[in-house]
Amino acid sequence: MIALFDSGYGGLTIFSSVRHLLPQYDYIYLGDNARTPYGTRSFDVVYRFTLEAVKTLFGLGAELVILACNTASAKALRTIQQVDLPRLDPTGRKRVLGIIRPSVEALGSLTPSGHVGIMATAGTVSSQSYVIEMSKFWPGVKVSQQACPLWVPLVENAEYNKPGADYFVRKYTGELLAQDPDIDTVMLACTHYPLLAPKISEALPGGIRLLTQGDIVARSLSDYLARHTELEMSLPRGGSAQFFTTENPDKFAGTASLFFDGGLIVRHIEMA
Repeated sequence: MIALFDSGYGGLTIFSSVRHLLPQYDYIYLGDNARTPYGTRSFDVVYRFTLEAVKTLFGLGAELVILACNTASAKALRTIQQVDLPRLDPTGRKRVLGIIRPSVEALGSLTPSGHVGIMATAGTVSSQSYVIEMSKFWPGVKVSQQACPLWVPLVENAEYNKPGADYFVRKYTGELLAQDPDIDTVMLACTHYPLLAPKISEALPGGIRLLTQGDIVARSLSDYLARHTELEMSLPRGGSAQFFTTENPDKFAGTASLFFDGGLIVRHIEMA
């Protein structure tokens, strides 16, 4: 199975795009809602929580785990891939992927002037992961980052489409553009932020392209599976989807409707 993990609900925006493009596979979604948010936590804590999630998802039968969370991808992915995965799966068949690299590959290819902006949680910004990855793949691109700490609470409290959100959208977009007025492409590098995209688009000057990660990650996963045929052939094809949360399942199902269309049957799970 293909599994997607997030600290809460935002990864459902990634899952929605992935399942729309690749509906044939069986999926698991796990939200660590009992310990969200991850964005303000230390590297060590995010790594520990993320590793627990990966172990749990492998135990549920996942062959491929996608960290559908920018903070987990920034703070835990590399260590899990290089240190933990060989121990967890000596056969080398299982995979753990993140969402930063495919986002960077797309972002660098779409900026006309080479001036881009990243809007993310404080944890993702402080990790410098986007800056580091951009320097590897697109060394000529100038990257400006803006932490947006109040956007996730606005989304999870269903305030993202209300007038009160306008101030905080204008505040953070203004602070980003003050760093570099020549920015022509902005990446929403938090999976919650697509729900604010209409307001963010209104706040940005005309001509600035706004990117969300769902379709980018879905296309990248499709390409990855096409290149890794042995893994792809091992994935069951029942079109099913299972949802798990470390918090209250009823609460998760209710809030998840903001991010994901369709009725969800959600089960509680304790991390491994």
